[in-house]
Amino acid sequence: MTHPFLLTLNAGSSSVKIGLFKAADGAKAREIGRGELDLQRRPLALRLETSGTTSDVAIDAPPSEDLHEVLDATLAALAAHFDLGELLGAGHRVVHGGLRFHGPVRIDDASLAAIDALTPLAPLHQPHSLRLIRALRHLRPSLPQTASFDTAFHVTQDDLVRRFALPRALHDEGIRRYGFHGLSYAYIARELARRQPALGSGRVVAAHLGSGASVCAMHGGKSVDSSMGFSTLDGLPMGTRCGTLDAGVLLYLLDERRMPLKELEDLLYHRSGLLGVSGSSADVRTLEGESGAAARQALDLFALRAAGEIARLGSTLGGIDTLVFTAGIGE
Repeated sequence: MTHPFLLTLNAGSSSVKIGLFKAADGAKAREIGRGELDLQRRPLALRLETSGTTSDVAIDAPPSEDLHEVLDATLAALAAHFDLGELLGAGHRVVHGGLRFHGPVRIDDASLAAIDALTPLAPLHQPHSLRLIRALRHLRPSLPQTASFDTAFHVTQDDLVRRFALPRALHDEGIRRYGFHGLSYAYIARELARRQPALGSGRVVAAHLGSGASVCAMHGGKSVDSSMGFSTLDGLPMGTRCGTLDAGVLLYLLDERRMPLKELEDLLYHRSGLLGVSGSSADVRTLEGESGAAARQALDLFALRAAGEIARLGSTLGGIDTLVFTAGIGE
């Protein structure tokens, strides 16, 4: 017997993570499988996980900028490997919701245009989510789609925390601290409250440590402060991103070194962090296996900055009752 199902899509810079959920009337949707499509792998393959087993399924479609054929072939592969009925809807993780989106939103022409307008605030992530949304709209024009935003969890932060020491007019225009990884932190807040209610109601610092890394201070399950601010470049050093950087360095590179803007963007997003310091890899697993001083220094710097930011958030909270780790490195 087939059941209606829901699809979730989490677009990364080079991969798409997929969730499949059975939907039943009056009951919570139940996960039945998950997959990951590595868009850089040749030939393309969909890695599926279900019932404790993992398998690779070939995706016979040429990669393209719009992903129409790839997504069509992926949906066909899912239907062939799961006992699926009608697809009821699709939900997307979108990094930036700006000042407009404080919760999930149904995607229509107006909301899609508003999400697209936020691309300059998250140039590494927003375009990939938009590409998937548009591809699914092309393939299934009548399918309901929703977007959930990483920034939405942090709207509970006090205005003082979200403010830069810049002229007030710039803050009012939207140049402020937003915070990211909000869907991850929202899940942690819910699970901690379910498993350990006394801890969940207290002062919690959650460390989302992966290729993208941040920490978040929560009190009573609500965001109070976070390491990431205006963009996903802020806070901790990451796999290839620099983390917090003296703005004077940027002025120097632009003025004295005459570095082109696009080159500077590439430096900050793609050539810094663990990769930049080690000179060899952005992957902690690889760096832990290396014996060179540069690899060790990259790991030590990551740990030093993470510890320092956790301590800063402890100051905001007035103490830390619980410290939670998640994401690849944190786990």
